[in-house]
Amino acid sequence: MFSVWMSGFESLFVLKDILYLIAGVGFGMFFGLVPGLGGTTGLTLLIPLTFGLDTATSIALSAGVMGGVPMGGSISAILINSPGSAPNAATCLDGFPLAQKGKGGLAIGAAASANAMGGIIGTFALLLIIPLARDIVLSFGPPQFFLMCVFGLVIVSLTSSGKLLEGLLVGMFGLMISTIGYDAVTGDIRYAFGIPYLWNGIPLVPALIGLFPLTQMIRLFVSGGTIAKTANAFKFSETFEGVKATFTNWKVVLSGSLVGTLIGAIPGVGGVVAAFASYSIISQTGNDRETYGHGNIKGVIAPEAAINAKDCSTLIPTLAFGIPGSAEMAVFLAILILHGVDPGPLLMIDHQDLIYELIWALVAACVFASIAGVLLAKYLAKVTVIRANVLVPLVISISVLGSWAVNQNIGNIVISLAFAVIGYIITVIDYPRLPLVISLILGGEIERYYDQSIMISGGTPRIFIEDPVSMFLLSMIVIAILYLPAAFIVKRLFKRSKELPGTV
Repeated sequence: MFSVWMSGFESLFVLKDILYLIAGVGFGMFFGLVPGLGGTTGLTLLIPLTFGLDTATSIALSAGVMGGVPMGGSISAILINSPGSAPNAATCLDGFPLAQKGKGGLAIGAAASANAMGGIIGTFALLLIIPLARDIVLSFGPPQFFLMCVFGLVIVSLTSSGKLLEGLLVGMFGLMISTIGYDAVTGDIRYAFGIPYLWNGIPLVPALIGLFPLTQMIRLFVSGGTIAKTANAFKFSETFEGVKATFTNWKVVLSGSLVGTLIGAIPGVGGVVAAFASYSIISQTGNDRETYGHGNIKGVIAPEAAINAKDCSTLIPTLAFGIPGSAEMAVFLAILILHGVDPGPLLMIDHQDLIYELIWALVAACVFASIAGVLLAKYLAKVTVIRANVLVPLVISISVLGSWAVNQNIGNIVISLAFAVIGYIITVIDYPRLPLVISLILGGEIERYYDQSIMISGGTPRIFIEDPVSMFLLSMIVIAILYLPAAFIVKRLFKRSKELPGTV
């Protein structure tokens, strides 16, 4: 097995492949940086360019794009509160507050190093998981997916501690919006009001563009000035402080990487869930929970590590069963088939060299993208000191263009503008946006998996407790639900014991 690992590693040391890998990283960072484009669009545009390339070079180019997109997306998420790709929305929660404090370089340095470390840890975890890939993928069906999505919603509710009621209200609003369009099981059209554009529901990327960059630009236009409120927005030394912070918080990196690896191995769950799950877990397990959302560096490290680790483990269902774990992997699957590589169980036996070459190429792409992010941070962070009258129209133009570019539909722009208004109202009344984002992502999935599970079981809910995986997920949901009441009771008892006479 070790010899196969090394053969894939040695295949990287071909000058042509390295050059294409680096070119792919640059291409991917650009598509990650522009809101609404992302890795799926980048890979799609690359398909014609791979026609004249051999398989190994095409893999290197594709891996470069997939490794570069997260870094580009984190930069825009941190500097202008605009997630270049959907998973980077989690990075906005603490990355942008750091930029507002004039610490954009610190956040970019942490994101860059967390990207690289997450990719490396995820790779080694993937190398250990590959022999068990079949059992992992086949252990999940509609009941397990349903419980996984419910667990995600419960975990996110914990991140609104201190504003639990507000978070629940926003989450319920998001679940209501997620029911717009086709019912995935019955085919009925709901709440579309005769508008064909809404038949497929609310598209995620335009909604995120509205909730984050456009909302922030409205706030910046109203307040005026610049994003960074201090004058030290581009100290180069802070970038290396961010790198140092990643290694100091190695437990956060490890936690995020493992969460990303496990979630990425499940088809259809995606990087958004991995990033937000990692953020939710880390924000609820420390003694500094009240600092998250206000510029805690761990809130940047955790989701960024999960995003890149997820990219590695998403290869498991894609390569082992031909089941793309994400839209990005679906396009990559098309590139492989174009070059005569048929994903499936036989690929794991007959073409292990290609698999390990792709894995190591992804790691190299993560490292190259991280180095580029660190070196460019000094210049990119200057965005935070551009005055509102210049930055606002520029970001709005790019965001609107990115929203339209998702599928060249003018309706996307309307959705983005509508969610910009919603996002602005939510921020004005000081309600959390995170439950709305997660509800939009998981609402339709929860409904579909529940209906499928009930149909499979013949109408009985016993299907959710009939196997070990379901029981484990159900127990995790119960523990998460009881966490807040238990923590509140313990806190009250501890406070009362300190107030009793004769106690220290």
